[in-house]
Parts: sequence; C-alpha cells; structure tokens
Amino acid sequence: MSTKVNYEQLQEKELERIISLPEFQNRHPSLLLHSCCAPCSSYVIEYLSRYFSITIFYYNPNIHPENEYNRRRDELAAFISTFPPAAGIRLVIPPYTTGDYFDAVNTEQEPELQTEPERGERCRRCYTFRMKAAFTYAVAHKFDYCTSTLSISPYKDAEKINTAGKQLEQEFKNLGAETKYLYADFKKKNGFKRSLELSSQYNLYRQNYCGCIFSMRNGKTIPVSDKSPLHKI
Repeated sequence: MSTKVNYEQLQEKELERIISLPEFQNRHPSLLLHSCCAPCSSYVIEYLSRYFSITIFYYNPNIHPENEYNRRRDELAAFISTFPPAAGIRLVIPPYTTGDYFDAVNTEQEPELQTEPERGERCRRCYTFRMKAAFTYAVAHKFDYCTSTLSISPYKDAEKINTAGKQLEQEFKNLGAETKYLYADFKKKNGFKRSLELSSQYNLYRQNYCGCIFSMRNGKTIPVSDKSPLHKI
C-alpha cells in the first residue's frame, strides 16, 4: 500500500540542513526557479528568498495565445522589479518555442489528451517538458538547486511535479551534474492563500485558465478570492 509523500515536509528538512551549514552565513546557495507567472511566483519568492540566491526561469511555450504569454512575462518582470523580497533577482527568458511544447505533449498523435481534465497525462508531460528545460539551464550554469512554482496551484498535481523533478535530478546526476532538485508543495501552509493576498496587494493580473490552448478550450477556471483583474476569454 503506497503512502502519500509530504513534499512540503521534505523541503523543510532540506532548508533546515542548508541553514545549518557553516557557509550559509556568507553564501546562500543558488536556486533556479522555474516560474509560470507573477501570482504563482509571489509567495514562492517571499518564502525562498531568505534561503537562496534566486534566478527566475520563465519558460512557458505552452501558454496560448502569444499575447497571453507576453502579458504574463511582462507582469512577472514588472512584479520582481517592485517586490522587495525579489531585490537582486535575475529573470531569464528563453525563446517562445511553441512547436517544442506540442511535440512534448504529443496531442496530435493522441487526440484524446486534448480534452483531458487538468492534472492528467497531458499536464504531466507539460510539467516535465518545462522543468527539463529549467534543469538543463541550471546544470549548464552550475546552480546548486532547481525547482518550480507549479505546485502552488491547487489544480496542479504535486506528486507528478515532484516525481518529474526527482527523475530529472537523477538523470543529470548520471551525467555528472551536481544540481539538486528542491522538493516543493508551495500551496501548503497557506501558500496559495498568501499568493492571493500578494496578488491583491500588488494588483497582479490573475489569468483564469492554466495557459495552454486545451485548458482555454476546456474552460477550466481557477478559484479567485481576491480583487485582482481576470482575463476574460
């Protein structure tokens, strides 16, 4: 019988280990944080900035249409320039390669995935695809850690996200890399609630669909309890 893994607890344990290291007082470890948007990044930055020297990696070619991708990118850039815990954070923006996204999810050959509810196989492939791009960059630039903001959403599957992260760490470790995956379930301990509060405080744009054309068509909306504006499809 399988037991559910508490990823938030695993992260806490690693953070405790990090701050116990003698070198922590003089140098915080480097973290490449894959980010999907400003609202999801808000609490994560606030929380992790006390432990890490963070660089944000905005790689989201799943987002449709392009003007939506641009809006989320620009909102993230504007937010980190005004959010005190984000002081000194660098933003890396790789090319918007939509073809690579569609190749990764393979919905043309498996059309049944196009109407699949969020959290399914299409989403798992999307998580892995974007996180692999982040891990590849993190390894190439010798980051100590890599993780993603994705788990802050109640509509994202933390089990799939963390499984992908751990597999990527092992895959790159087999090639000689030392970058570690930081376990995460950022929605826990009121993380999602705090992201709503920060979104309201900074008047952040909160989209009402995950980002891909399939989530747009399927009409899945996110719960919103703040006063920030919503994009109307």
